[in-house]
Amino acid sequence: IYRLEKEESIPDGMCIDTEGKLWVACYDGGRVIRLDPETGKRLQTVKLPVDKTTSCCFGGKDYSEMYVTSASYGMDKEWLSRQPQAGGVFKITGLGVKGVP
Repeated sequence: IYRLEKEESIPDGMCIDTEGKLWVACYDGGRVIRLDPETGKRLQTVKLPVDKTTSCCFGGKDYSEMYVTSASYGMDKEWLSRQPQAGGVFKITGLGVKGVP
């Protein structure tokens, strides 16, 4: 079991890599974290330029790319002006792991 840190906020969408590790999008945390489900330890953090990360999945030719979705619903104009990429999809490369097909 892993206890989220305050800045990680709320767990949302998840996926698993080929090493059996869990990737969790942290809604209102602006990041995706990689967890070891056996030890309950956080192994990696990938920060994004938006607060509301909603889900993650692996893709690409060999499943080595991660795609992360985000939300913009409920954001006012001021918030959106600070985070113009909110609601977008982000591609992350170079993680060193692949996803399960």
